[in-house]
Amino acid sequence: MNCKNCHTELLENDDYCRSCGGKVIRNRLSFRNLFEHLSETFFNYDNKLLRTFVQLFKNPEDVIVGYINGVRKKYINPISFFGLALTLSGFSLFIIKKFYMRYLDMSSIFEGFNIPKEVLAESTNGSLEYSSIIYSLFVPVFALISWVVFLDKKYNFTEHIIIYLYSMSLMSILMVFVSQLILLAIPNYYILFSFLTFPLMFIYHCYLLKQIFKISPSQLILRSFMAIFIFIVVYIISTIIGGLIMFFTGSINLEDFKPH
Repeated sequence: MNCKNCHTELLENDDYCRSCGGKVIRNRLSFRNLFEHLSETFFNYDNKLLRTFVQLFKNPEDVIVGYINGVRKKYINPISFFGLALTLSGFSLFIIKKFYMRYLDMSSIFEGFNIPKEVLAESTNGSLEYSSIIYSLFVPVFALISWVVFLDKKYNFTEHIIIYLYSMSLMSILMVFVSQLILLAIPNYYILFSFLTFPLMFIYHCYLLKQIFKISPSQLILRSFMAIFIFIVVYIISTIIGGLIMFFTGSINLEDFKPH
């Protein structure tokens, strides 16, 4: 009998391939062993996914710096982790668009800013429709900001990408489950929760970067202000570009902003 993954010859009593480490599958696929495989993959404490998730809170430097330094087997790789986060986010957005769109009306929040309801609705729909792309773009943007702020730490841009693939995936997966619980229990507070995610993400990333780069609290505060300043500049530029795109594509027009 040969390994189905690498075709190495196996002994009759082998449970795992001696060459690639793949598990030897002898039984035909059924719902029972499919469920056992999924349970083993996602719910076993010793599996890579759960270990990665827990360690990114406890010792994020062990996961991220370890991967950058060559550790590849201990934790789930950042691309797979990010892919899982996008998949779960897509499923969560499907549920939101199907059942909870009425709770995403932000007109009351921006009532004093003279922003037309049509523009707010179009912005909400656009952010939901392109959320995966927008969230994916956060990774290189944050990596670029981080690379500039921590230029003296000798991490290259790609290594900063790895940092944010892990951190943004963790935050996304966590927010998916928390947001669905809020929508199920107290949906009227969903928008408030959405705004609270930003300071929570900021606090986590401060902790993450402090652990990775081993900097003092005073250095962390200084570099955080630098990062915030750069982010505000990038945000203003991207908002202007986004507004121009919406204008030239016909999503919004000048008449929308005329007082009624």
